Amino acid sequence: MIMGTGHCFWAIFYFACLCSASLANNANINFREREKKVLDQILGIGKYDARIRPSGINGTDGPAVVRINLFVRSIATISDIKMEYSVQLTFREQWLDERLKFNDVGGRLKYLTLTEANRVWMPDLFFSNEKEGHFHNIIMPNVYIRIFPFGSVLYSIRISLTLACPMNLKLYPLDRQVCSLRMASYGWTTDDLVFLWKEGDPVQVVKNLHLPRFTLEKFLTDYCNSKTNTGEYSCLKVDLLFKREFSYYLIQIYIPCCMLVIVSWVSFWLDQGAVPARVSLGVTTLLTMATQTSGINASLPPVSYTKAIDVWTGVCLTFVFGALLEFALVNYASRSDLHRENMKKKRRELEQASLDAASDLLDTDSNATFAMKPLVRHPGDPLALEKLRQCEVHMQPPKRPNCCRSWLSKFPTRSKRIDVISRITFPLVFALFNLVYWSTYLFREEEEN
Repeated sequence: MIMGTGHCFWAIFYFACLCSASLANNANINFREREKKVLDQILGIGKYDARIRPSGINGTDGPAVVRINLFVRSIATISDIKMEYSVQLTFREQWLDERLKFNDVGGRLKYLTLTEANRVWMPDLFFSNEKEGHFHNIIMPNVYIRIFPFGSVLYSIRISLTLACPMNLKLYPLDRQVCSLRMASYGWTTDDLVFLWKEGDPVQVVKNLHLPRFTLEKFLTDYCNSKTNTGEYSCLKVDLLFKREFSYYLIQIYIPCCMLVIVSWVSFWLDQGAVPARVSLGVTTLLTMATQTSGINASLPPVSYTKAIDVWTGVCLTFVFGALLEFALVNYASRSDLHRENMKKKRRELEQASLDAASDLLDTDSNATFAMKPLVRHPGDPLALEKLRQCEVHMQPPKRPNCCRSWLSKFPTRSKRIDVISRITFPLVFALFNLVYWSTYLFREEEEN
């Protein structure tokens, strides 16, 4: 009897569970049927016309107000040569259309969801600085429309855009660039449609945003209404401020250029007679520097003004070319020194020959018994010339000691002096150029900020 009672209890409990589940399913089906009826009620044929814009605030004939907000998912590339950037974002619009009000069934029906944008009225917004763009349709179209009980409509879509970004490259690569995202109405004027930024936080950026050569410092939202012959159109814009990462250019451009300039100075320490070594070193560094400069310019647009990188590469190329010209000057001075040495050697030989002839003449006169020495020597007499030179030396005023001249006097030839002066002058001038260059462009960067 007890066993029969237990089986009866479990049978009743199981039957009650089945009944409750069936009632829940029926309620859920009835609720979804209710949602379908609401959609048919507000969007049925002859009840809603998507061609007519909503009324203004509080049902007036004023312009319809559409509030915008963005979520920046990623920024793929920022191209200097094309002056554009690619961005992927979630774009949202929200406005009030009182024709879409419905009964929320006691708060159970929070909102209605649509996937077809043509079922309701949509603002004719477009991106005015767009070059290319596409929607995302994998696996399903990334778009939805939510209709809330009080007639509020939320439109959300994920899109990828390639936008124009005019750049000022005067401080490249120590520059900052401002790239804008502009949104405007194409056909509705401000009398019919007004775009406003959503209050609070209209633009959001993903936290782990990484860019290869830039850093997103900040972004600003603003309005950019435009007036044309057909009227005034509402416009919104967000300015993205990008700072260029300088470490990449320091490693790839500035340090290699400095190394090439320093390598070209090795020529000053080579022997003057090592013509093949000095010529090959100068030509190699000059060609390498020219190749480096052309590679840098190939990655930049042809602009009419001078960039900071142009000043750097131009001066480095000038230093390398100057080192090559210095060797040409040294080679010319070396040949001039050799010619002068030969002339001095010939002059000494002639003077020695004249002295020998004069000594022979004196020996002949001393052998004569009644020969008389002349009271006045002939101007061409070597002994008279020597005494005249000694008198001129004693009559000249004493010169002040000069450190530079005394130091250069240690090097007998002009060619060697040119090399020694170049060893000091070239590094000093290059260091002075670096001081002026970095102080000028770093201060200009701070002023522009």
